[in-house]
Amino acid sequence: MTLMNAPEYDGRRETRNRNLLIGSIVLVLVLALVTVSGYLMGHGWFFQDLPQEHTVSKFLSELEAKDYVKAYAIWMNDPDWQQHPQKYDYTLQRFTEDWTTASDWGPIRTHHVDISKRSGTGVIVAVTVNDSKTKMFMWYELSNGTLTFPAPYHLEY
Repeated sequence: MTLMNAPEYDGRRETRNRNLLIGSIVLVLVLALVTVSGYLMGHGWFFQDLPQEHTVSKFLSELEAKDYVKAYAIWMNDPDWQQHPQKYDYTLQRFTEDWTTASDWGPIRTHHVDISKRSGTGVIVAVTVNDSKTKMFMWYELSNGTLTFPAPYHLEY
């Protein structure tokens, strides 16, 4: 092919190729930003821990509202727990005592989910309750969606 036989210049094709290249670069940069920012903010890669953080926040909101029946359902991940209360050794009465009079933080008045981290089979969520200086750590078990307290653990910001 010689210069005299070169294909005719197609401006639309060049514009489309340029726009695809720019769009690809922007997409890669946005994905990298979302990936890194989720990790750096303490919510997991791609913010993957947000659903578990939301569950913990919803649980604590029910405790703030003193709706211990709904909070217990979230804790056990069983909205129909009242149909079979004998299934659980941890009773609603004991649960209510543990989150009111026997609690290290007293009744929950305010809360803020701070940070979370995947570890083993679950997610550890650090929460500030009642504007306390110490953090409450909660364990979300990924296999069954239940909440509990983790073994002693410390999350860094």
